Amino acid sequence: MPGNEEKCLKKYVVSTDRSGDIHVHVQGDLSQQDKRCVFLTVHDLGTNHTSLVDFVNCPAMSEIKERSCFIHVDVPGHEENSPDLPESYPFPSLQTLGEDLITVLDFLHVRYAVGLGEGAGANVLARCGLAHPRRLLGLILVNCTGSTSSVADAFRSRFSRWRGADISQSEEDFLIYHKFGHQIASESCEVSERERTLSEYRSRLRGNLNTHNIKQYVRAFINRKDLVLRGCQPDILLITGTQSPYAGVVEKMYKELDKEKVTILKVDKVGDVLAEAVSEANRNSSSFP
Repeated sequence: MPGNEEKCLKKYVVSTDRSGDIHVHVQGDLSQQDKRCVFLTVHDLGTNHTSLVDFVNCPAMSEIKERSCFIHVDVPGHEENSPDLPESYPFPSLQTLGEDLITVLDFLHVRYAVGLGEGAGANVLARCGLAHPRRLLGLILVNCTGSTSSVADAFRSRFSRWRGADISQSEEDFLIYHKFGHQIASESCEVSERERTLSEYRSRLRGNLNTHNIKQYVRAFINRKDLVLRGCQPDILLITGTQSPYAGVVEKMYKELDKEKVTILKVDKVGDVLAEAVSEANRNSSSFP
């Protein structure tokens, strides 16, 4: 049960120099880090550490889970039932947040880790890997984007099919595109189904997450500087779904990188890779006695 899994996590609050307090949830026994792989995870827009916990707990990840430990980071203000971040608090850029994550590893006495991030979280971890290549041995980046202009162009061209030509790159519009671009741009998606999906998503956002703080993370993602991974020392695994709104952007990034350091995995007929992977794994496991 999700509630039981949440109780098994060890929670810490780590104070950083520029990003303020970061809430961290440890899944697994870090005292065994010499014998296990340690993953440092950062979540995407519109969610928090629970999305990565759900992924780790899916049946397909059971063997890896048994041999690993996971350090799940909540971006500032994204912990459960968080109050509004104060107006005096400058929300960190993705670059600043990535650089500050080394404080989390130091606080937990973790020497090495593998970065696992989705979307905006993948971008944060990539910047951490560039800044601290001796601490992150590898990067698993789901729907990671490099050029800000290419993402903006994809947003405008695909999202306008649903909203019309007159759209603004607001935080809400971008968040919806970011999570559901593969559905809203699909001609096979009926209007009623599309609206039901978006309504359910908005309902989830109004649950335990603070929408004021979510918008600040979205704004930081929209305003980020280009990510240049050429010359990155840790090995990189890029993952995307063929229906993801970022599939083309991820493939372009792959083509520009050293093939000795990077591998790409494209999941067929999938847009939201982690969520749909969990759903598919759960369906498959339930079909066996």
